[in-house]
Amino acid sequence: MLGIRDVLKAAAAELARAGIDGGRLDARLLLGHTLGRAVWPHEDSALDEEAITRFRVLLERRLAREPVSKIIGRRAFWTLDLAVTRDTLDPRPDSETLIEAAIEVFRDNPPPSRILDLGTGTGCLLLAALSEFPQATGVGIDRSPEAVDVARWNASETGLAERAEIRCQDWSDLTAEGRFDLVLSNPPYIADGEIPGLAQEVRAHDPLGALAAGPDGLDAYRALAPVLAETLAPDGIAILELGIGQAEGVAAIMAASALCERGRKADLGGIIRALVLKWNDTRSRTPE
Repeated sequence: MLGIRDVLKAAAAELARAGIDGGRLDARLLLGHTLGRAVWPHEDSALDEEAITRFRVLLERRLAREPVSKIIGRRAFWTLDLAVTRDTLDPRPDSETLIEAAIEVFRDNPPPSRILDLGTGTGCLLLAALSEFPQATGVGIDRSPEAVDVARWNASETGLAERAEIRCQDWSDLTAEGRFDLVLSNPPYIADGEIPGLAQEVRAHDPLGALAAGPDGLDAYRALAPVLAETLAPDGIAILELGIGQAEGVAAIMAASALCERGRKADLGGIIRALVLKWNDTRSRTPE
């Protein structure tokens, strides 16, 4: 009978031979999911054949380049454990940069009382923000009914459902909503021509509508600009996730809607990942 340590070692080597980085962590997550418990305190324990067979089924899916999160249906984001499906973009550490930026912006200012997340997907940005600003309420918008179901589930499971309203609608339908102190969005930002070159884990397992954004990757920002103009409070802050090298182009698009750059924040890889925006002049541009 094989032990957990030996099974993990063999699986990690198999993943490495397939060109998959981080194979040992992937193997631990998949085996933990198989066993329904943490693996690390029990690496000297033996595995029966039935458990090994179930683990092999999951490992074969990973070898076929299906992301671990989509296999086990869970993904950690910020301090939250969230459900994910094929209908939602996989929450990534890069997006946590937006939450870090929001905390920095409001550290020396009154915290936001109303938060809006445009294109909420799993609800990761909205729910993480609500967890950091406990007096706030928020609205998450997504046009995918399936994604909305996932976000609502996550709001319930994280204990934030009473403060989070998740709606299925287009951004352009946001009218007469009042104004929000903090607007967050991780919009599609990949140029159509770059989609075929994405990693298979992304290309084949994330929804295309959450990735592709026209010939230059900026179409979603063009659609966002007038929505921000209608939803951002006079002293509000909007924080948008960016693709590599998009900061200047997005800032120019937003400037045409009287929004100016307040700052930028890089992710852990040093890539500018978040653009922080405010009104150019809240005195002359105060919304009615």
